[in-house]
Amino acid sequence: MKYFQLAVLFIIMATSYAQNTDRTQYFRHLRYNHVSPYLDLNGTYPINKETAETTSHYIFKYDDSGRIIEIINNHYHTERQHPLASLGVYRVEISYPKDKEIRVFYDKNGKRITNDREIFKEVYTFNKRGFKSKLQFYDEKDLPMESNWGISEYQWSKNKKLIIEKRYNLKKEAVALSPYFQFGTTGILLDKNGFPLAHYNLDDNLKVIANDKGTASYKDIYDTNGNHATYSYYDENDNLVTNQWGFAYGEKKYDSIGNYIGLDQFDVDKKRIRTSEIPSNAKITLAAIASKKDSTEIKRLSLGYLVALQDLKPNLMNEVLNDSLNKVTIGWDRTTKKEYARATTKAQMIEYAATWNKSNTKFPFNPSNTITILDIYNRIATVKLVSDNWVEYLHLIKQDGTWSIVNLLWQYKDVNRYPKS
Repeated sequence: MKYFQLAVLFIIMATSYAQNTDRTQYFRHLRYNHVSPYLDLNGTYPINKETAETTSHYIFKYDDSGRIIEIINNHYHTERQHPLASLGVYRVEISYPKDKEIRVFYDKNGKRITNDREIFKEVYTFNKRGFKSKLQFYDEKDLPMESNWGISEYQWSKNKKLIIEKRYNLKKEAVALSPYFQFGTTGILLDKNGFPLAHYNLDDNLKVIANDKGTASYKDIYDTNGNHATYSYYDENDNLVTNQWGFAYGEKKYDSIGNYIGLDQFDVDKKRIRTSEIPSNAKITLAAIASKKDSTEIKRLSLGYLVALQDLKPNLMNEVLNDSLNKVTIGWDRTTKKEYARATTKAQMIEYAATWNKSNTKFPFNPSNTITILDIYNRIATVKLVSDNWVEYLHLIKQDGTWSIVNLLWQYKDVNRYPKS
């Protein structure tokens, strides 16, 4: 009995140890970061493995010291793509040689690829005190390269409460924060949890100054779930200022599981100037059944394609066909003695409509045109068209409120025109 009790105790302790040293965690989202790559990677909205099996998520794997060594991206919900805020890869492999943190990026087949900064490898350097002091970018051959923002290297130092950030290209020239936001030397203020509070544009003496658009700083507020909740813009005197996009601050909206679903923007007087709903594929319902008006128009255009040929109406042909028409049938190549997909352009169809049936001998006196709408979904539709000559499948698309034929696949109704297969 004594040995049995010891065995049970050992199993309980081992189970408890495994649970407390779990090196794999699952998160619904990444923390949104539009400030700087100085910030650590973080997941938000933790979930368990069972929940992760049925929803979009990221997998974080850690070493014995609690450092991230791998991130697997199983996130398929809509999130804003941003060089600082999104991965753009399936897997991130992270290693920690002396005084370094190295990140390498892969697709799902294990091939090395670039991330959303369009670089192959990131190498962070830490000083003797463990402070993150540098980030350098490398290509697939381990040669220095520039990101899609023209940055090859970030340098960081401490000045009182601020992290001072400078950026350089391959020529060692100073580079702005991003191509669309002209902050030069910047000061980053973090809270005790490492979340960004403010980002300041600084002169050579580290004094806060306005950029060319009148903005000297922007500030962020994160909620208790780690959502980027509010962002605002200020002049050098810390007064709210209208940014280059025409608003002073924005408030983001999230659903109960952290999906970004809405945005309110305000002016300097805190008056709401616009509200936006952010599309999310976290929960999607089917479109409503097509209207009678859509069905009628789809039939008119589909039949109009045949009528344009039969009655010599090039203007009608131009109306019913999309400029990106892809019309294909089965052709025969005498040289290779093989069948191929033979294409016809919209311009050719308009010419055919003007001349092909000029003798009025291409169709019976009373043509037989039948149409079946196979399916309509919102702004796309599939149609089957059967005439005396052909069987055809049409795809239609609705753009700016107008339907047109964008794809057309056809063959002769008389199958004896083709070789026996």
